Amino acid sequence: MRSVLSVATKPFDGQKPGTSGLRKKVKVFEQPHYLENFVQSVFDVLRAETPEGFADKTLVVGGDGRYHNRQAIGAILKMAAAQGFGRVLVGAKGILSTPAVSCVIRKHKAFGGFVLSASHNPGGPSEDFGIKYNNGSGAPAPEKLTEAVFARTGTIAEYRILDAEAPSIEALGKFQLGATAVEVIDPVADYADLMAQLFDFARIQAWFKAGHRIAFDAMSAVTGPYAVEILENRLGAAKGSVMNEVPLEDFGGHHPDPNLVHAHELVELMNGQNAPDLGAASDGDGDRNMILGRRFFVTPSDSLAVIAEHATVAPGYAQGLKGVARSMPTSGAVDLVAKALNIPCFETPTGWKFFGNLLDDGKASLCGEESFGTGSDHVREKDGLWAVLMWLNILAVRGQSVAQLVEAHWKRFGRTFYTRHDWEAIPTDIADKLMADLRTALPGLPGKTIAGLPVTGADDFAYTDPVDGSVSAKQGVRVLFGDGARMVFRLSGTGTEGATLRVYFERLVADLGKHGADTQVMLSDLIAAAEELAGIMLRTGRDKPTVIT
Repeated sequence: MRSVLSVATKPFDGQKPGTSGLRKKVKVFEQPHYLENFVQSVFDVLRAETPEGFADKTLVVGGDGRYHNRQAIGAILKMAAAQGFGRVLVGAKGILSTPAVSCVIRKHKAFGGFVLSASHNPGGPSEDFGIKYNNGSGAPAPEKLTEAVFARTGTIAEYRILDAEAPSIEALGKFQLGATAVEVIDPVADYADLMAQLFDFARIQAWFKAGHRIAFDAMSAVTGPYAVEILENRLGAAKGSVMNEVPLEDFGGHHPDPNLVHAHELVELMNGQNAPDLGAASDGDGDRNMILGRRFFVTPSDSLAVIAEHATVAPGYAQGLKGVARSMPTSGAVDLVAKALNIPCFETPTGWKFFGNLLDDGKASLCGEESFGTGSDHVREKDGLWAVLMWLNILAVRGQSVAQLVEAHWKRFGRTFYTRHDWEAIPTDIADKLMADLRTALPGLPGKTIAGLPVTGADDFAYTDPVDGSVSAKQGVRVLFGDGARMVFRLSGTGTEGATLRVYFERLVADLGKHGADTQVMLSDLIAAAEELAGIMLRTGRDKPTVIT
């Protein structure tokens, strides 16, 4: 029997709760004991809630394959054995997309799992790494647990780890690590089988056989193996339809964020001659998506609304949707669909964990965020490839192009012009002061005119969870205008350097003659109002956002 070592350590700089686990530069994670401190803090909190121990519990471990993934998994396996877990399921080569982790947890009734990813952030020795814990429903840990873990990282004095070599995870197999059974599993199989249950694979196969084409950019990240297996092997898309399909530790130099800037290779293809019928991309860990038609970009907010409108064409949703949910910064396009379908629509803070309670309680079937995240109650994470398959199913059944589907949606519901301006890597003190000044100004905004626009309302969004009654405050500053337009200011927690200020602009237009108008032009008065109110360029010394979506 291998001995369990209790390694003395010190409290460390964890990460405030409410963010996506722990995200830092690789160099931070490579410090002695750093990863182990966080993992042990999670185990300590879980043990306090699990008096019976972990002997009959299963843990799932996997990640997006970025640099430091394998080293981290080796440490987690030895620590899980030291905690007394009965079984650990780990994806071969350390690979499991974020939605696949949720799928495996749910299918195998696991106790929970660790996701090793910094999502859409760059990878490599000098780039980003991350780790988070998902609970037994497959959802990201709730705030109560993340708060307890954060508190524990400030008091931890030791961690427990098995004095043994971690088994190889390069190929499928079963191993014994102390008293813990370690099983290296096919990272794709369970997820692909679930997709086959949800979507009409025969209909999509016929669509491909009829000559339709797809281009899917995996951005040298985790969804490559999933997309090759499902799109090419099972559905019959032409070989080579999946671009950048091999997951690489540095994502091949890609910034694996599926937007118009970072997925430029795909965008150029879809804007060129003889473009495929559907273009799609996913991010580093597989939970985000971008949808393109021929010379046509579908905003994430419109994508969510179109999916809600047509979801019943897919077998897994043929009985209709129980409800829909969107994050507060996401446009209100899906609200209009929910009203037409006579189903509830929930507005939550940003963060998939807020959708988890709604999904678990049966209040919603479909959820989405404007940050290229869409998913349903099949797992408890947003799911990039799921969204692509839903679009394929809709295209195969409706017999229309991507542009025709969206334009028909606009004709029925009106077009919600929408854009997001990201100001990345702003010095934290400047970003915090900007938000503090906005919050101070809120009470005096209604009744004022900003850049010629009358303000009708302003608040700092707060959310009371309809399931557990928990309250989440200060989730974003909203400013509403007389024509129903709005802008939202919030700081994102997904970066590892400085702060990212995200500013959202939105206006619903029913006039069909304006559907072809340029989004930035249609929202130019709101963009001017944001600068007049917040002084972003003046404060940052920049003349434009880092990314406009």
